[in-house]
Amino acid sequence: MSRITLHLGDITTDGEADVLVNAANSGLLGGGGVDGAIHRAAGPEILPECRAHGGCPTGEVRVTSAGRLPARFIVHAVGPIWHGGERGEPELLASCFERAIAAAAERGGRRVALPAISTGIYRYPLERAAHVALTATARALARHPEVVEARFWLFDERAHATFARVRDDLGLQEGPVSSGPL
Repeated sequence: MSRITLHLGDITTDGEADVLVNAANSGLLGGGGVDGAIHRAAGPEILPECRAHGGCPTGEVRVTSAGRLPARFIVHAVGPIWHGGERGEPELLASCFERAIAAAAERGGRRVALPAISTGIYRYPLERAAHVALTATARALARHPEVVEARFWLFDERAHATFARVRDDLGLQEGPVSSGPL
């Protein structure tokens, strides 16, 4: 049985996840927020890999090594910019989380650290984003039970409280991590 856990702080400090998901921009070359923090913590080693991908469309993911981070690899997910919800933003955001979990599973990832994709400079409303992220992640975990934990890292108390409230409203209480080899 997989579980979804919530953590307050910097995703780059997660020493338990073997996969880190980056809230990337379509160029994959670093930027601000989570993207910049992950690129700085991973070091310059990942930049040539990112360049080799030639970018990434919104709603899709690309995978690189983790550079200096303790994870095995990074899944770069490009979330949508919020335009009021009428340009497919919920579907594109859900796709980021579903594809990130699938990419982790394909590569033997067991614990995945996830940010609140699109809620920073892309202005996706936090509560709506939490609902999409948690629903899509739960759906993806059901399809990929080999991924035992999705570890959401929330950047401040407000984001953490919002994700906790939405998780509770959806009935996605934290449960035990499945037994078995990690």
